[in-house]
Amino acid sequence: MAMTLAVIIGNRDFFPDRLVGEARQDVLTLFRQMGIEPVMLDESDTKLGSVGTWEHAKRCAELFRAHRERIDGVLVTLPNFGDEKGVADTLKLSGLDVPVLVQAYPDEPGRLGVEWRRDAFCGKISVCNNLRQYGIPYTLTTFHTDEILSDSFRRDLTDFLAVCRVVRGLRKARIGAVGARPGAFNTTRYSEKLLQAAGISVTTLDLSEVLGEAARISEHDPRLDRKLAEIHGYADASGVPPEALARMAKLAVVLEEWMAQNDLDATALQCWSSLQKNYGVNCCAVMSMMSEKLLPSACEVDVTGALSMYALQLASGRPSALVDWNNNYGKQRDKCVLFHCGNWAKTYLPDAAIRTAPILGTTLGEQNTYGALAGRTPAGPVTFARISTDDRAGRIRAYVAQGRLTDDPLATFGSRAVAEVPGLQRLLRYVCREGFEHHVAINLAECARPLAEAFSTYLGWDTYWHNAEDELQG
Repeated sequence: MAMTLAVIIGNRDFFPDRLVGEARQDVLTLFRQMGIEPVMLDESDTKLGSVGTWEHAKRCAELFRAHRERIDGVLVTLPNFGDEKGVADTLKLSGLDVPVLVQAYPDEPGRLGVEWRRDAFCGKISVCNNLRQYGIPYTLTTFHTDEILSDSFRRDLTDFLAVCRVVRGLRKARIGAVGARPGAFNTTRYSEKLLQAAGISVTTLDLSEVLGEAARISEHDPRLDRKLAEIHGYADASGVPPEALARMAKLAVVLEEWMAQNDLDATALQCWSSLQKNYGVNCCAVMSMMSEKLLPSACEVDVTGALSMYALQLASGRPSALVDWNNNYGKQRDKCVLFHCGNWAKTYLPDAAIRTAPILGTTLGEQNTYGALAGRTPAGPVTFARISTDDRAGRIRAYVAQGRLTDDPLATFGSRAVAEVPGLQRLLRYVCREGFEHHVAINLAECARPLAEAFSTYLGWDTYWHNAEDELQG
């Protein structure tokens, strides 16, 4: 789906008109290349379609209000010093509550005479000062000044679009919590009220209702046949008893219909031990299939883990997974093992096979744990994210980090990977010192920067961005 950005072209009247016209064409060219829909003043609405006076601000704000339901963010471009009040007044009058990116054009050393001079380097500082005074949060480009059509600004705009998706998505997110959290897992407790205050709703469903509804699905139900065919097409199910596959399929039908009825974006499930004791399967493969469809599903009723998966998905447009920070990797301090029984989306497991869960099987009977996914995630970039409610402080907080998955040898079962994160020991000390959960969401993309920006600047969450300076410089 195409994204829509409102555009404010700042202008001070005594600078050359050609600079404003060129900026307008640059914006339209880049938006066309990136598939972005613009909402901006026509050249006949104000002088060159720019904002340089109070009257211009009113007209621009009126245009934005007319399109506010489809505007994802705002680009402020300064081809010259701009009018600092005009930009801030436009945003205030529009009533928009979306991310704002501020860009300023650079001057050329040989063109500082009145016919070419921009002074946007200075004007950007003044615009940001006014936005701060008005209480309007904003995002900065990597470089203080940059051309619209440069590769570096294109990267900035790509990240900004991710920020817009995360902010819009999380402010209205709907998470489903199925069953009670496992009694042994205090770590997945959370504050539903703190989430609701941030616009994030949680809809609950008792596990008994799911199992009861699944039991009522007839062996001749066409929904069951369709879901069984989907499971066989999704992963290697050889060796899985037919009755276990049927139970998995019925479970999937009930959960997906409940999600659709309640417009849920993600789920967190009670994956053990009631399911194995009372139903006789693991739900990992079912969760994996939902995550692969961009309906992320977290185990152990980790609602904020599911929210973390959803945030990563919004930023990257790709499926997320929930993993355990599980094992050290020998003496290599920047490497560790990521693991789950496992419920990772097929994107992470090209060799996915439906098997049992040996660890749970030691106490619940391995024959009751069919449905776990086994596979190894290949090497590539990875972003980590964790959202958590700090109930004692009455706040939501988060951390993000980037690293890479490696091809290092790993002889174990389940969904698994080896990760390398620069400064991993420092990150793990932070996780432990601040009392974060042992679960972390991952995504096979590099999106720590827009996540950190969305969480901290626009959602107001305390956010730790691991190795932020290295990533910005990179």
